[in-house]
This record gives sequence, C-alpha cells and structure tokens, in this order.
Amino acid sequence: MSYIIKAWRGNQAFYYLEHSIRDGKKVYKKRKYLGKGVPKNISVLKERLADEVYMEKWYPRLEKIKKQYKSEIAKTPKTVLEKNLEAFAIRFTYDTQRIEGSKLSLKDTERILAEGIVPRNAKIDDVKEAEEHRKVFYMMLAFKEKLTLDVVLGWHRLLFSQTKPDVAGKIRTYKVLIGTSNFIPPHPERLDDLLSDFFGWLGRAGNSTNPVKLAALVHLKFVTIHPFGDGNGRISRLMMNFILNRYGYPMIDIKYTGRLGYYNALQRAQVHKDEYIFLDWFFRRYIEENSA
Repeated sequence: MSYIIKAWRGNQAFYYLEHSIRDGKKVYKKRKYLGKGVPKNISVLKERLADEVYMEKWYPRLEKIKKQYKSEIAKTPKTVLEKNLEAFAIRFTYDTQRIEGSKLSLKDTERILAEGIVPRNAKIDDVKEAEEHRKVFYMMLAFKEKLTLDVVLGWHRLLFSQTKPDVAGKIRTYKVLIGTSNFIPPHPERLDDLLSDFFGWLGRAGNSTNPVKLAALVHLKFVTIHPFGDGNGRISRLMMNFILNRYGYPMIDIKYTGRLGYYNALQRAQVHKDEYIFLDWFFRRYIEENSA
C-alpha cells in the first residue's frame, strides 16, 4: 500500500511517499521524497512508485512463472493437458460458484460436470449454473477476439438464462447492495459511462500493462462497476482468467477456503478507492499459487 508520511525537522514539515508490500515474512518498502507539501499529482506519483516496487520485486518472478508454464506445456502430452484443463475447469467452477452461495461440494461438482450424475439433494439452480459456467469457461478459452461489452453480456446471458432470466445478459437499471460490504455499487444511471470508460481503458492498457496486473485490475474494476443484478463476481473472475490465458500466463482459481482474504482485499480497495490494496493481495496470491 502507499502512504504519505509527514516528518518534522524543527518547525518545518516534510512529506514522503512510501509503498510497502509483504514478501513472505518480510515487508519491502520504497520511499520517495515529496517536498514541503503534497503535490497535486499525488495519484500519479503513487502509481509510479508502486510500479517501481513491482518492477523490482514481482515482475521478474511473474516472467519466470510464464516461462516455466510455457516450458511445462511444451513437454506435456496433449491428452494430459486436456485432462489437467478439465480438472482446473471443475475446480474453478466449484470455487467461483461456492463463493457466490452455491451449496455444491467439490465432489458434487465433479460428478455433475465429469460424469453427468446429479446428487439427490442438489439444488437444481446450482446444478444448472455449474454446467453453464463450465460451458462459458471453455467458450472464454476459445475466444480470440477483442473483449467487448457485447461479449461479456453474452457470457452472462448464457450463465444465467436458465436460472435467472430476469437479469441474464442485462445491465441493471436499479440499485443493488453487496451483503455486509461497506461498498455501495454505482447508481444505475452511471453504468453506461462507467462501462464505456472501462472498455476504453482496457483497449489502451492491454498494450502497456503487465498482464498479471491487467488481469487483477480487470477483475477489480469490473466488479466495482457491478453492472449486473447478479453474477458480477463470476463474470469478473472469468474475465481475469481470459486476460491471463490470452497473454500466456497460468490461470488462477480464487479458492472458496481463502475467500475472507479475497473479500477483505476487494472491499478495502473499493471503499478506500485504492486499487493497490487489491493488487498487492493479488500478486502475493498469484506468486504463491505458482511457486514451485
């Protein structure tokens, strides 16, 4: 996170900008001198300092992860790659659905998606959404064009057309709340402009932003806009993995068992309007997940 630090020398105050990240058991800090006051472009300076920290501590590791992933794919037989991908699809479907309230266990999800066996006491909506999520996941992997609002609306429509047809593929025109979160999603009248800005940003950022950072920001920004009546988290996690896969990085499954840290990072980033709160969490999580 980035902090403004005020230090005194006699009666004169001086200001510093500091960004710190937790790296294992250690905390890494980098500080920049601001002067006798806080500059008006402090948000730009915060972004520059954070990127300097990431360049030094995390981006080299991410490049190593990408190279190892590419090497692993090259030496793995096609049939094994397909089997591994299906295992990820099942686990990702289980976790992303469970985070949003599904009662299916991992074993139930596997039986439904791999064997076509529906557990006796399973809720039919949970079953249908698991089946449709797997379809959207593979559709996402096969999609090679530019990510647009129409594409995302299509994914959302497919995911919920059988269970929530009143919200499926539709931008909300009403206010919504998020459980016990202190974050209040934008008013519906702002959504058109916010979505236009989001996809405009995505078109520009894709050429200049580290892909793992881009994936995290796509998730954070989209779920913060919260354009749907339901399914914002699931769609934003699909978009996140779309970015990672497109740029040749391993995809990530945000596990249900780790949901509290995930919720906390999202909510704090949204409430404080500081994307680096979520980015710091995401980078740590991604590197831990892919460390040998």
